[in-house]
Amino acid sequence: MSFFGISGMYYSGESLGEHRIVLAEDSNLFASMVSKRLKELFDIDVVVCRDYEDLQFAVENASFPAALAISNINLPGAENGEALNYLIDMSVPTIVFTGSFQESTREAILAKDIVDYVIKDSVFAVDMLAESVCRFLTNNKHHVLIVDDSPTARAVLTTQLKRYNFRTSSAESGAAALEILKSDPDIALVITDYNMPDIDGFELTRRIRAAYGPHQLRIIGVSSSTNRLLSARFLKAGGNDFVVRPFVNEEFYCRVNQNLDTLTKIRTLARDEERTERPRFPRLSS
Repeated sequence: MSFFGISGMYYSGESLGEHRIVLAEDSNLFASMVSKRLKELFDIDVVVCRDYEDLQFAVENASFPAALAISNINLPGAENGEALNYLIDMSVPTIVFTGSFQESTREAILAKDIVDYVIKDSVFAVDMLAESVCRFLTNNKHHVLIVDDSPTARAVLTTQLKRYNFRTSSAESGAAALEILKSDPDIALVITDYNMPDIDGFELTRRIRAAYGPHQLRIIGVSSSTNRLLSARFLKAGGNDFVVRPFVNEEFYCRVNQNLDTLTKIRTLARDEERTERPRFPRLSS
């Protein structure tokens, strides 16, 4: 099966039907639309919960845990957001699917460590939700290396990326990062700070690019500096993107996704060309 997402994601692979997804939605229309779309795109059978009691039963009495929950902010029996608190307390990764949204709402739900949120404000809302589901269920195929000399910064990025279901490694220096890359060819994305004592982000990027092409991994530079030329220097050193701290969660996740989407497309194209390339045989003399 294959899927093209609105933001540029392309998924081509096996059915995702082995994953159990709980949908907490009291609207019959949206419950039907989401269930039908996830079934036809990924062969996922969704467990629909119409109220808070249904949700608790579905989570606590399942034969195996839910891989993901999709939940409205308010449900019958949980009119003040109790459903989200419950899902977080039960360690169920959750995507919020809501029609009521303001800046204060955004801050409140992001503080709950949710995976993502999708607003029911366009004809594309269900497809955007489907893409968010697909990303979460397949992000564990991607391995991200975080490079920063600050333990706090490494911990923050690690927590954020694991929330999105990525596999992560971390390095406290440029030299340590290069050693990790040598021992683990599975890494697809490097996120590196600029200001580090041994090898700064520019030099690390140059050394990585000397050994690994853009078809092998992507590099995102990060910094809290207000110097706008840092982004240009990262790009000229061989980086693919640059993000300024403090991050806006949605922007950071989008940048990570875009870089991994590009890498996936490059790798897919390379594999397709390799499959279609005809073997060349020496011409026989007459």
